[in-house]
Amino acid sequence: MTPFPLKIVTPDGLSLDGEAEELLVRTNCGDVGILAGHINYVAALGMGRAVVVSNGTRRTAACIGGMLSVVNGSVTLVPTTFEWAESIDVERAEASRQKADRILHSKDASDTDLRLAEARLRRALVRKSVAGGQ
Repeated sequence: MTPFPLKIVTPDGLSLDGEAEELLVRTNCGDVGILAGHINYVAALGMGRAVVVSNGTRRTAACIGGMLSVVNGSVTLVPTTFEWAESIDVERAEASRQKADRILHSKDASDTDLRLAEARLRRALVRKSVAGGQ
């Protein structure tokens, strides 16, 4: 496969600056696959698994929020959160899931608390799913 330039930049810094043969990410409209020669494209990122294939090696990550752009063959991924599968702290993700679950089952939780807990639960489940499928 033909490689293309890929840059993954998060608020925490640069996660990848190199070349890839394939990028799969979840956008707000569904999953998108990027290969060399893709048309110019911009999309808001959803919450899910990202897959980067580089030099024939497939790596997965939890990718949450942000944007994806393809401009003249260069791909830039700017997620709010991006964690390679091997870096995910599964115990922390499980603790976050449990905390969200407690709030969601609380009779005293406000609407805001419930919305935040739902988002926390989705993030925790994505992180656990990605870490478990290394």
